[in-house]
Amino acid sequence: MADVQALVVNYLPIVIFLVIAAALSVAFLLASTVMAPKKPDPEKLSAYECGFNAFDDARMKFDVRFYLVSILFIIFDLEVAFLFPWVFRVAAGDVAAFWSMMAFLGVLTVGFIYEWRRGALEWE
Repeated sequence: MADVQALVVNYLPIVIFLVIAAALSVAFLLASTVMAPKKPDPEKLSAYECGFNAFDDARMKFDVRFYLVSILFIIFDLEVAFLFPWVFRVAAGDVAAFWSMMAFLGVLTVGFIYEWRRGALEWE
């Protein structure tokens, strides 16, 4: 019986935290439902995806620049995501980490140059 009481006492802060988190989540959802402005118009209710209105067959062709912009976003997103932890390894004096990041940045630069030459940065 003492083990059960010790277990309850040890896990009580976690249960309290979960109850408070659930209560706050429900409160925020209810507050946004009650207080949010509700003025729908045809423009807000229309379907919008991939930079143009959905008006034709799902198999229609669209401009390849949407793919190129997404690749460009992935290039810079990956670069930033990997540069933060890399700084700490280089600051610790890890030479292999420095050169592996230079190789990684070289591959990203090749991807960026490909995008540039394909005209992904030029919109008409």
